[in-house]
Amino acid sequence: MADAARYESLIEQRFQRLVNAVTDYALYMLDADGKIATWNAGARRFKGYEADEVIGRHYSTFFTDEDRDAGLPERALRIAAAEGKFESEGWRVRKDGTRFWAHVVVDPIYDDAGALIGYAKITRDVTEKRAAEDALRESERRFRLLVQGVRDYAIYMIDPDGYVTNWNSGAQAIKGYSADEIVGQHFSRFYTEEDRARGEPAR
Repeated sequence: MADAARYESLIEQRFQRLVNAVTDYALYMLDADGKIATWNAGARRFKGYEADEVIGRHYSTFFTDEDRDAGLPERALRIAAAEGKFESEGWRVRKDGTRFWAHVVVDPIYDDAGALIGYAKITRDVTEKRAAEDALRESERRFRLLVQGVRDYAIYMIDPDGYVTNWNSGAQAIKGYSADEIVGQHFSRFYTEEDRARGEPAR
């Protein structure tokens, strides 16, 4: 029994060293009430707190005022306990008050008797990823506005099967179809019957 206990303690120590060495993710444990029980180097790096500043505090510390008022910290734990996992993205707050966009996973932890004893919390800073996605969406929005404003050229998109997916004002002016009439139709309708018979649309 003593050897087994020492072995278990050794494994736990090695695991804790591994967790503490991770800096790309905030990995920490919560007790069953949502209070912080452990703190790794990644958590310190992302959130700006030393372990002695946060251990014992409720993890809602890292949420925005809006999310706390909406009860999101408590709801996340309820969902994790009920469904086996909670996963989402949202704003989190650092010690200095700045915000970062986080991808968050919460897993419930149970003892051998099946009683809930806490939660494992994994947080990753994905602010740059979100900024890139926002920039792409904005670029696409501006492109659509630009295309819609062009009247001298028919500019439209077709899917891999040849069906029209969007339609600008130039296409409407030149071809005579409104977007409602043509989106979802095959582009071969712009060809003559003779050209369609010769297979021109497929070339």
